[in-house]
Amino acid sequence: MGAGAKALILVADDNAQNRAVAQATLEDEDYQVILAEDGEQAVAMFAQRAPDCVLLDVKMPKVDGVEACRRIREVPGGPDVPVVFLTALRDVDTFDRVQLAGGDDFMTKPYRPTDLVLRVAAALRLRRMASERNDLYAQVKRQRDDLQRVQLQKEQLAAFLVHDLKNPVSSIQLQAELVRRDQTATERTHRAAGRIVDETRALMRMITNLLDISKADEGRLVPAQSQVDLGELGAEVIEALRDRAVSAGVELVVDIPLEVKHMRADPDLLRRVLENLLDNAIRHTPENAAVRLEVVRSASETRIRVSDAGTGIPVDQRSRVFERFVQLADEPGSARPNRGLGLAFCKLAVEAHGGRIDIEDGSPGAVFCVSFPHAE
Repeated sequence: MGAGAKALILVADDNAQNRAVAQATLEDEDYQVILAEDGEQAVAMFAQRAPDCVLLDVKMPKVDGVEACRRIREVPGGPDVPVVFLTALRDVDTFDRVQLAGGDDFMTKPYRPTDLVLRVAAALRLRRMASERNDLYAQVKRQRDDLQRVQLQKEQLAAFLVHDLKNPVSSIQLQAELVRRDQTATERTHRAAGRIVDETRALMRMITNLLDISKADEGRLVPAQSQVDLGELGAEVIEALRDRAVSAGVELVVDIPLEVKHMRADPDLLRRVLENLLDNAIRHTPENAAVRLEVVRSASETRIRVSDAGTGIPVDQRSRVFERFVQLADEPGSARPNRGLGLAFCKLAVEAHGGRIDIEDGSPGAVFCVSFPHAE
């Protein structure tokens, strides 16, 4: 039934007077009406005219209303059209037969014309709702299929990063290291090679972050825990980021007391957590200021704190910095990008250890606090 078109109602009744009353009542309400004298004729007319609603008497010659309803439901489009039974029979057995045949409504004769109009209007309204539900289902299915397609594309991208980017990035880093160690190269060449090494390390961190985030989404980010020497690990991370800090004019300060230098964790994941947090702190610390890495221990947990001297992070924005590809504004007209996926990776890696990551106020700046519970 198109927009603005009159609904077509099929009335099937072997009593001519009943057909006439139903026809007059419905046509007064601006419906189109077609008439059938028995169930067999009703099924044939349904197949030919595709009405929007069917009114069936139960007791009719040749084919009764119950059988006619069953046959209508087998015709293309039949399951979607409301069928209302009109009958003088008032027993439960008849009602049950009507329901089993697929009837949508049941009216007993005699009925008031107003009641018939209301029942037909309700049946048509329910049909529209069912159609809208089907359209909504189809829309949801399309969205689900699109989401699955995006997921497959993401997995293909992850595979591309593993096989097609890690090797060339590692090769670039290796060649730059060789140039930086070449005693015959000029100071300018050494500085350029150092910058290349620094940037390729950052790029490799972004690649591995993305890969591990994909693992976490699939439930495959499982830490391989062992005893970690935080003093040695901290020194390695500081050395890896020293050139970046020097070029930014930032001092790196480490405070890891001997009594708290050991803990259980996945050494590779923990190293990359520290690298990402320190890299983030360097990028948000002004020149001639310091970034601090310190470790403290309580009775229940070990806390690693990375402090910067930047503008800090508003309380209402702190949970958002751990989301993927989020940008926060320091002030109107300027953007503070969360480059890559470093902080999102940190949150997932820490939580995979059963820990948590929080942000506190610095003096000035922000302090990223990573807490690992002690192993039982």
